[in-house]
Amino acid sequence: MRVNRLIMILGLAGFIVMADNWVVSPLLPSIAHAFSVDPARAGVLIAAYMLPFGLFQLLYGPLADRYGKLRIVMVSLTFFAAATALCATAAGLGGLTFYRALTGVFAAATMPVSLALIGDLVPMQDRQKAIASFMGIAFLGQATSMTIGGTIASLSSWRGVFIVYAAVAVVIVVAMYFSTRRVSGQLHGDPHSQFLRPYGRLLGHWPSLRTYLIVFGEGLLILGSFSYAGAYAAKALGLHTLQIGLLMAIFGVGVIVASRASGALAARLGRPRLVALGLASAAAADLILGLGGAGIGAFAIAVLLLGLGFMFAHSSLLTTATQFADKARGAAMSMVAFAFMVGGSAGTMLGGRLILSGGYQNLYVVFGIALLVLTATSLVAVPRQFSPVAAALRPVGPTRPDQT
Repeated sequence: MRVNRLIMILGLAGFIVMADNWVVSPLLPSIAHAFSVDPARAGVLIAAYMLPFGLFQLLYGPLADRYGKLRIVMVSLTFFAAATALCATAAGLGGLTFYRALTGVFAAATMPVSLALIGDLVPMQDRQKAIASFMGIAFLGQATSMTIGGTIASLSSWRGVFIVYAAVAVVIVVAMYFSTRRVSGQLHGDPHSQFLRPYGRLLGHWPSLRTYLIVFGEGLLILGSFSYAGAYAAKALGLHTLQIGLLMAIFGVGVIVASRASGALAARLGRPRLVALGLASAAAADLILGLGGAGIGAFAIAVLLLGLGFMFAHSSLLTTATQFADKARGAAMSMVAFAFMVGGSAGTMLGGRLILSGGYQNLYVVFGIALLVLTATSLVAVPRQFSPVAAALRPVGPTRPDQT
């Protein structure tokens, strides 16, 4: 199978996972109304998904290194489809919270394991472009989710959204199975790969630890900001679910535009500067929402900047992380996803508290200032060159030719 075709298939898997991941944000007002709770309290649904999504990265990375990356993606996506379908059956906020957490458990494998596989297959000089292409397809799911999810919810209910997404996930699993039968070499892992030691060495490696801390801050502030943008738009602008979905889809437009440009910009500016540019863009978005009023134009610009900033920063951080451990890349990329999603969970919970204590503008001013601090920090924290951590993370046993 050509590498580009494999990236497309993996991107489709990422597409449905990210569609399901982000769809709760525009649906939050409808879900909150259905269960008679405040949208800020219903934000627990987002945190409930993000926390296991982040925690289980630490399991899936070593599993992928040992048992094969494609195999782990296909099995986990099958269970993801079942858990998403269960979300449509929830009778209350507690039940839906549990099902979203279960969905997060099985969704956790797709993005980091796919990125690790791309790191295995694509040489470094082409890697940021390949990763950005994969991320662009995956986050097109987020953009599509906002619009189609809002449409389905307006025609039926928020429950219908989960039914449709579960069905689409099943189709993608079947397509992946038939498309990957001829690439059995990519289905095998290395039985000698280690589970815990790679994490200790990655965290003990100062350049990689700095990068993971920046990723944590990015998740806390950018995901925390995005999580409540739909609810803020509903309150400030009086938008209904479909209108919120269309507005929030602008985030996906920013992601797609940035995914096309990030490879060239990284080559021109360097990845640390591109990370800083992305974080500064997200800071501007938050400050517009916090200080610039609540008009539809300000919202659209802010959501666009947030999407651009996210992709510039995150694709650069992901590409940087692929260099940390060539023989334990699943673990290295899982640590990125862990840091990002745990940060996002913390940011969502913190954001809810800031809203309850001082309103939505309070959240965006605080997070906008924090993003400016993170921007300055990233310029010195994101490494430009690397010590030989990859050699220290080589598995004990022999290496398969198809894993080099």
